[in-house]
Amino acid sequence: MKKVVLYIAMSLDGYIADKEGKVDWLKGQNAKEENIDTYSSFIKEVDTVIMGRNTYKQIITELSPNQWIYHDLTTYVITHRKLPPTENIKFIQENPYDLVKRLKKEQGKKIWICGGGKIVQSLLKEKLIDEYNIAVIPVILGAGIPLFGKMLKEIELTLLNTLTYNGIVELLYICR
Repeated sequence: MKKVVLYIAMSLDGYIADKEGKVDWLKGQNAKEENIDTYSSFIKEVDTVIMGRNTYKQIITELSPNQWIYHDLTTYVITHRKLPPTENIKFIQENPYDLVKRLKKEQGKKIWICGGGKIVQSLLKEKLIDEYNIAVIPVILGAGIPLFGKMLKEIELTLLNTLTYNGIVELLYICR
């Protein structure tokens, strides 16, 4: 079975985007200090990406407007809009829970939950995330799009690793 990984960054107070939906605060405390690249090794373990339409829009308009950065991966964009698929991007109206349950049964590498607070929250409620790789950025936003919403039940985790660099703390947890 494929593993589902949440690989994401958040502010110290738990937001994945500011109140305008921007992520330009995703940096360490010192612009001159180099950040450690954990993404390159992570992405080698992934063959499927799941994101919401807002995350998709942010990637194609702000983060990488000139080329699709996940061209070697199958990407599922969960949206209410009917959009034509491309070679490796599928726009679907399926519930995140149903999509992930179906994809987990397939053979292959890991499934990356790239973004969308609502998508993350719906998968959390169903306990469908196997690994949590969360980078805590040294900023307090005060408002924005929360990573974790209100939960009916707690999810117990086991800490596997921590990494600190340039004020950023990366935490790797798995479900108990």
